[in-house]
Amino acid sequence: MDFLKKVSFQPKLITSLKGYNMARFKDDVIAGIVVGIVALPLAVAFGIASGVTPTVGLITAVIGGFLVSALGGCSVQIGGPTGAFIVIIYGIIQQYGEAGLIVATLMAGIILILLGVFKLGAVIKFIPYPIIVGFTSGIAVTIFTTQIADIFGLSFGGEKVPGDFIGKWMIYFHHFDTINWWNTIVSIVSIIIIAITPRFSKKIPGSLIAIVVVTLAVYLMKTYGGIDCIQTIGDRFTIKSELPDAVVPALNWEAIRELFPVAITIAVLGAIESLLSATVADGVIGDRHDSNTELIAQGAANIVAPLFGGIPATGAIARTMTNINNGGKTPIAGIIHAVVLLLILLFLMPLAQYIPMACLAGVLVIVSYNMSGWRVFKALLKNPKSDVTVLLITFFLTVIFDLTVAIEIGLIIACVLFMKRVMETTEISVITDEIDPNKESDIAVNEENIIIPKGVEVYEINGPYFFGIATKFEETMSQLGDRPDVRIIRMRKIPFIDSTGIHNLTTLCEMSKREKTTVILSGVNEKVHKVLEKSGFYELLGKENICPNIYVALDRAKEVMQ
Repeated sequence: MDFLKKVSFQPKLITSLKGYNMARFKDDVIAGIVVGIVALPLAVAFGIASGVTPTVGLITAVIGGFLVSALGGCSVQIGGPTGAFIVIIYGIIQQYGEAGLIVATLMAGIILILLGVFKLGAVIKFIPYPIIVGFTSGIAVTIFTTQIADIFGLSFGGEKVPGDFIGKWMIYFHHFDTINWWNTIVSIVSIIIIAITPRFSKKIPGSLIAIVVVTLAVYLMKTYGGIDCIQTIGDRFTIKSELPDAVVPALNWEAIRELFPVAITIAVLGAIESLLSATVADGVIGDRHDSNTELIAQGAANIVAPLFGGIPATGAIARTMTNINNGGKTPIAGIIHAVVLLLILLFLMPLAQYIPMACLAGVLVIVSYNMSGWRVFKALLKNPKSDVTVLLITFFLTVIFDLTVAIEIGLIIACVLFMKRVMETTEISVITDEIDPNKESDIAVNEENIIIPKGVEVYEINGPYFFGIATKFEETMSQLGDRPDVRIIRMRKIPFIDSTGIHNLTTLCEMSKREKTTVILSGVNEKVHKVLEKSGFYELLGKENICPNIYVALDRAKEVMQ
């Protein structure tokens, strides 16, 4: 138990059971059943869109949903397959097969657990918002693109559909003359039903109503109308109503090395999506989730699910909100949702074979529309150019290349732009005549100006002293071109200093010594002081040249020049 406390693993299920009663249980049961029904069409649709079977999508929802609720750090989080992973999973299967996907998901699970154990849950939250919106919108466009063939019932005559965005659209346009209008009608009707359902029913999801109504209509059309051109799940997949045995994949160093970047992408995306979902839930229910416990739970779900053939799972915002809106209070609701899906898998799965592929495509069109967040995207375009740059680059990289590239380059660009902003905010000024004490504080002190003696230069650095501005200080000094007797560097407004900053200061002192110029530091804060002392910098400078404020520093300068 001590170890669990150290790694910040405290599942909400344990704390939720304190004071648990029958009234809460009833609320959780109702919410769990509703969420289970909502999750059913999504799990099936996500499974098919990812390039696996509908059964695999459902297995992921059962195992992932159970473990995320049982072990998670959020009271109302619902786990399972999500739209965000469709693009990644499909790409992995195309390149490495289902065996590669299992290995990548296992590795992602281990990475997520390590992130939680080392308490890096808070760090994930610092990923810039434009990056999240950029790749979320990019994923939405990609999901929509993958559904075009099923929406229009296109036939490619045995030609393989390319994995990339541009290749897909080229083959679509090339074979658009094979359009099946019955498929198109089914998709449009499904989209309309899902879109209008919230006006009449808040409890029953539009996707479920669309699937039931459209499936029944297509079945009647096939049976009594002689219309056989509408493809169903049963026409493309073999449905199995069972939970498969766990199988540990064969692991080798080559596969691990090759799939490691992909595993990191799955882990990062899973962490972002689950913690974003938990944060949204906190705002609604007035609770606080444990981000590290949540990551460990997500990791466990992504280790166990692939052993049964499952795909990556994470916290799902839409299903979590459905849980809250239907009265879910504790993780028991999430566990019941998993049980409901398991019962459907075991006893009702054969009925899924009658669902038209065009109907599922309609469901995913709505998913991609909701995921796109086009209003947020549009609003961000009015933000500073740097944010817009990150947003657009991440978006286009996600669409044209893949999510791994988008996240990597997006984060690099965001870091570079952040450093640029810090550099711009860090000011270096030079004072050679006098200092106004009234500008030293936020209140008027009514003191006379401090006269700087001849032969003394005072440098004021306002902001962090890191590698980004180290050269900036050198440039400022070189522009002056003179060689004073004393250089006073005021460091009162430097919150931190890094190794490059220390190196820069060391070089400055050594150069100043050769020029017979004394360097004095003024107003060094405690944090910076410790760093400089630890690095051995004071041995070079001398402790007598470290002054608490500008008055003492000027007195020391006068001593030096005597």
